[in-house]
Amino acid sequence: MTGEQLSRFLPPDVGGRESAVLVLLGLGGDGPDLLLIERAADMRSHAGQPAFPGGALDPGDAGPVEAALREAFEETGLDPAGVEVFATLPTLWLPPSGFVVTPVLGWWRNPSPVHAAEPAEVAAVHRVPVAELADPANRLLVTHPSGYVGAAFRVRGMLVWGFTAGLLDRLLALAGWELAWDRARVEPLPPPLNQVS
Repeated sequence: MTGEQLSRFLPPDVGGRESAVLVLLGLGGDGPDLLLIERAADMRSHAGQPAFPGGALDPGDAGPVEAALREAFEETGLDPAGVEVFATLPTLWLPPSGFVVTPVLGWWRNPSPVHAAEPAEVAAVHRVPVAELADPANRLLVTHPSGYVGAAFRVRGMLVWGFTAGLLDRLLALAGWELAWDRARVEPLPPPLNQVS
């Protein structure tokens, strides 16, 4: 798999802050699901946005896998011992924050309770069924005043957009889970998500 298959935003040759996100699949009450967080509304970047657990690599992290698991524990309280990591994806670029992001794919072999473990950073934690993400009724494109147009999902009372939605869109397609949906359904991002930063 190449970065081009996942995003049009590829890392620059130099610069950027190394980070990692945990794309965690599990088996919940409604079938396969993915773990998402809602970022706190007063965060400096990506405030209020749904996202994968994750963050910047710390000096003590051995690499993206360790960083993704550490951040997921800090943000959601999940037990990393119950996660089986099966792949890391090509690094991607998150222009608004300058992060070079490595998505880490994991299977939640032994699920543990999760919650907003770091309230200053995380407002809520959700296990979102893959079926809800793939449901054409929950899919749309959104536009941002900057000119950005990208995939989005309306699930569990959240509007998932930006980097997270883009990666989910590509993973659904590559896994063969994507269903035909109305790509003519385009909506502007509502305030305050449409603020130009």
